Amino acid sequence: MKRKLYIIIILTLFLSSCSKFLETSPDQRAELDTPEKIAELITSAYPQANYIPFMEAASDNAGDKGAGRSSNDPLNMNPWKYMDIDSRDLDSPTFYWYQAYKAIAAANHALQAIERLGLNAQTRPLKGEALIARAYAHHMLIILFSKSYNPSSADTDPGIPYVTVPEHEVLKKYERKTVQYVYEMIEKDIVEGMPLLDDSRFMVPKFHFTKSAAHAFAARFYLFKQDFKKSAEHAEASLGNDLKIYIRPINSPALIQMEYFTKQQWYTGPDNPSNLLVVEVPTIWGRTYPGNRYGMTFKIYNDLFLKGNITSGIYNYSFFGGSDLVLHTPKFKEHFVTSSVNSTYGVPYNMLPILTVDELLLNWAEALAELGQYDKAIGLLNDFISHKVVFDNYTTVYVPELHNLHPSKINVYYGSQDLRENIIKTVLDFKRVEFIFEGLRWFDIVRKNIVVEHVSFDEKETYYLESNSLKRMFQLPPEVISSGIQPNPR
Repeated sequence: MKRKLYIIIILTLFLSSCSKFLETSPDQRAELDTPEKIAELITSAYPQANYIPFMEAASDNAGDKGAGRSSNDPLNMNPWKYMDIDSRDLDSPTFYWYQAYKAIAAANHALQAIERLGLNAQTRPLKGEALIARAYAHHMLIILFSKSYNPSSADTDPGIPYVTVPEHEVLKKYERKTVQYVYEMIEKDIVEGMPLLDDSRFMVPKFHFTKSAAHAFAARFYLFKQDFKKSAEHAEASLGNDLKIYIRPINSPALIQMEYFTKQQWYTGPDNPSNLLVVEVPTIWGRTYPGNRYGMTFKIYNDLFLKGNITSGIYNYSFFGGSDLVLHTPKFKEHFVTSSVNSTYGVPYNMLPILTVDELLLNWAEALAELGQYDKAIGLLNDFISHKVVFDNYTTVYVPELHNLHPSKINVYYGSQDLRENIIKTVLDFKRVEFIFEGLRWFDIVRKNIVVEHVSFDEKETYYLESNSLKRMFQLPPEVISSGIQPNPR
């Protein structure tokens, strides 16, 4: 009951604020007449929604526990069974769609206001942030709601509407155009916006697209676009060649000794050096992910974290829970905002690190492998390993002579002599364990056409996500389809 009330509250706020914003007359919007007002608006140009719940449930990081919180909750069950999610609640694809386009609308209004004021020392960095934020939101939308970029079919695969002008209607009709068109528009915004950024204007840089965060996003974008040279160039431009000091130090004594709630707050907070861009979003994920029926099972935990891995050491990620019903690692500390001073009702929020150094490093390693720069790619992977593994549960130290990778060790582990492919497999395996409960495994599943098999707890039902499955695309919101936009085929 409380969950439903939270959803009603946030949807009411979302829909009313969206309608009021779009219904405001153009003359009143001319009040965006100073750089300070535009800067305030741009803080709304980041999607205020959580993509993790449905991406994680649809991935191979989720199994069926047979019991758990809200066993028939469509937000947890439907993506696991590859069924459309007919919901506009918090943590649904539909909620993310509308919040992403709301963020895009804010960026477009900021850009319009900047055009009126003209470019100068104060407005140039504002334009840069608005362009990069617009590109990011569109890229997230096309990852979730369209086919992954494929050079041989991108010019015919349906994309998502790329909106570049301020909206004055809540459900204005747009064309989907093609994946190729959307990627060209994203790239155009990245190329134009990147040189305009100025980190010196940010009081709390981690809440904005700094140069480092923008380059990390570009590295991800070009990896999806399969332009590996540009992906590697942007990865290097983000923080330089030495990323060691920024990697999440999972095996450090300080983190090992950190208390549960402190670890929660540190992991996704802006003070964590690995987090390049953090967004606070309304979500119940932080309180529900340990107990979701479709989530981390002991079998998945055993396969990913207890069995041997390529390093010959053990991953030092901390897991809690007396059984696989609540098995989890602490990553999300909820911030609950009441609707009034004396109210017991309100909206729960989590901090989401939507860009991190750990992802940046692994994306870079993959791009280098694709370019044939194997030694440099393996060097990055060893930097990663140095912060993640220990000898054993009693000797919690990293031993480079034992744990570091080299070509023959990688090839032997994967059983082939294709070093390029084996380095990429190493990257994908490291990503899967590093971003458990963060949803990013879905990026690699759609990008690399990874097949997923979900088997019910009683082993009577099996749900396949095949390499060419149309269910790799989440369905567009019903209102969008009814307005005339082509739905995703099923």
